[in-house]
Amino acid sequence: MSLDEEYTAYVSGRLPWLRRIAYPLCQDWHRADDLVQTAITRLYVKWRHARLADDLDAYVRVILIRVFLAEQRGGWFSRVRLTPMPPHSSFEGSDRDTAMDLRRALAAVPPRQRATLVLRFHCDLSVEQTARTLGCSTGTVKSQTARGLATLRSTLGAQDTRVAHTEEC
Repeated sequence: MSLDEEYTAYVSGRLPWLRRIAYPLCQDWHRADDLVQTAITRLYVKWRHARLADDLDAYVRVILIRVFLAEQRGGWFSRVRLTPMPPHSSFEGSDRDTAMDLRRALAAVPPRQRATLVLRFHCDLSVEQTARTLGCSTGTVKSQTARGLATLRSTLGAQDTRVAHTEEC
């Protein structure tokens, strides 16, 4: 099998997984697709080296997270604002209202903290794995996780308060 065929086979099989990681980061399916496209383009450029990695999925996840964080610091995201669109996926076995509230609350979390939360709880990585992915210390991961969770709790608590107030009126 040629290098191009190996790359194509890997990417074809992992696209849905990459999209599921990208969406919670940016809260927009179109932008998630853009993040994934940029990440797989970078992967293609480094494929000869990347295919030899001990954990190729971890290698690609690092690329995706770094693409997301780079966009947050400047460039495309600071110049373009997309209008929110309803998600295209269903929530099997879960409450849709709760899922929508969680998405809105996650969008309020600063990008680096959001990336930490997605890696820790959506990708189920350990503190050490998350630190390696983000290129930071385990202490930073712990503090970013704590701050991100506090923002989520605060945002979700504010939503609960607004709902309770609306129901009282």
